[in-house]
Amino acid sequence: MITRRQLALGTAALATASGAARAQTFPDRPVRMVVAFPPGGNVDFSARLIQPGMTQALGQQLIVENRPGAGGVVGTESVARARPDGTTILITGTAPVSIFPGIMAHLPYDPLKDLAPIGMMYRVPVVLMVKKDLPARTLAEFVALSKSTRGGLSIGTAGIGSGAHLAMELFNAGSGAGLVHVPYRGTGPALNDLIAGTIPAVFDQLSSALQLHRDGRARIIGIASAARSPLVPDVQTFREAGILEPEISTTIGLLAPAGTPPQAIGKLRDALVAAMSDPTVRDRLLSLGAVIPPAAEVTPAAYGAIVREETEINLRAARLGNVKLE
Repeated sequence: MITRRQLALGTAALATASGAARAQTFPDRPVRMVVAFPPGGNVDFSARLIQPGMTQALGQQLIVENRPGAGGVVGTESVARARPDGTTILITGTAPVSIFPGIMAHLPYDPLKDLAPIGMMYRVPVVLMVKKDLPARTLAEFVALSKSTRGGLSIGTAGIGSGAHLAMELFNAGSGAGLVHVPYRGTGPALNDLIAGTIPAVFDQLSSALQLHRDGRARIIGIASAARSPLVPDVQTFREAGILEPEISTTIGLLAPAGTPPQAIGKLRDALVAAMSDPTVRDRLLSLGAVIPPAAEVTPAAYGAIVREETEINLRAARLGNVKLE
């Protein structure tokens, strides 16, 4: 007679074999890529840019689905709770995976435990941009001007807890500039006030600041990247100025629910690399100031390390500024 233990072991073996077989044939149905933000933003743009290439590489339709809400929390949680079979993945920026864990008391998921990295797509560094007539041409002059201004210079960002806000906190700590944070409801209003001269400076992404710099409507005077950008080669890095050591950027990457089979993760990673090898895709991103890693560095381990490093940096920045979100 077959005992209950033998039956249980047999059932488990069959389930394991079935799961392994499904992993080998992955993907055998369409893959859903969740964008946790509304249409039109940089994450949505990135998803739709790589959708054709990933579809071709996977041999299955990759469907982009927008699930906005709570700054990216709603869509990110939906992926963290999805079946870990590789057919539901997340494309995301920095905030939901490496900023919110340090500033939100009740985040309904743990990015490091509930999500599995697939690979980084690219990163866009944060820049310091000043109004066109500000009497500061270098980072040293900007810091000196703020120190000599009663109450310090005001600086705009996309809002409390944004990547730009945390970059400002790190900049303040590293330079002693005494900048005063002015949070806006998004990047657009902050840049409008900068152009109008209402506010002397903003922290923003290179991609959205670049055209204003080229047009002469404002000036980029510092960039939080490891090396100077070829798009603004005369702009000094914060690291060169001895103000800020780590890179501060918006990082776009792909993740899956924790427990997704390694074979599925590997195929999704390979599809991402294939999509990013398209010259049209690369040229479009490079023109916006993106830093694209070499294909050999697009791995789950490398992206996981980046998420952990960014989480630590953002937590330090949040503590410096006592930044919290309910």
